[in-house]
Amino acid sequence: MFVRAYLRASTDDQDASRARADLERFATERGLTIAATYVENASGASLARPELFRLLGDACHGDVLLVEQVDRLSRLTADDWERLKAEMAARHIRVVALDLPTSWTMANTEADAFTVRMFDAINAMLLDMLAAVARKDYDDRRRRQAQGQAKARAAGLYRGRAEDVKRNAGITGMLRDGASWTSIQDLTGCSRATVAKLAKRLRDVQATV
Repeated sequence: MFVRAYLRASTDDQDASRARADLERFATERGLTIAATYVENASGASLARPELFRLLGDACHGDVLLVEQVDRLSRLTADDWERLKAEMAARHIRVVALDLPTSWTMANTEADAFTVRMFDAINAMLLDMLAAVARKDYDDRRRRQAQGQAKARAAGLYRGRAEDVKRNAGITGMLRDGASWTSIQDLTGCSRATVAKLAKRLRDVQATV
């Protein structure tokens, strides 16, 4: 049984690998070894997650996808969650989340076929429920954030997040020199969305020259 750990944080200033020790401890306690770890900074509300899909591409029948919490895997809309589930089902991947104890049976190499089938059905239902809760939490936080920003704008207090000018200048320079987006992410630790935004900005500037 191959265990593939997936670690995600939403923004560049968060530590996506924060839960690595907890996942490794969980695997060790069950006599398992994490064969590969996939780390990225990307929104759980988006399917545009290169490392998650690299994991899916690497996975084989019966592999375990290990996450700290279900919301690390999904804050997706219902339609996108169904798409992700279909990708995992096509590869017969077992999702194990530290915050979903019933899923731990999926990491038990000694579980009999009946037990696996029973808990697979239970986990499918609970994963759907937790994914829905995670999406609702995401939507609620976004709504509260928008309300707070609107109130601050009305009071003339909202300025938005300060841009990391030095980092973005470096990324722009690498884009101008022809560096790939992936290499830029590896070197700077920024998200793909950040690279895309700066690439568009660079194209816009070049178009006016």
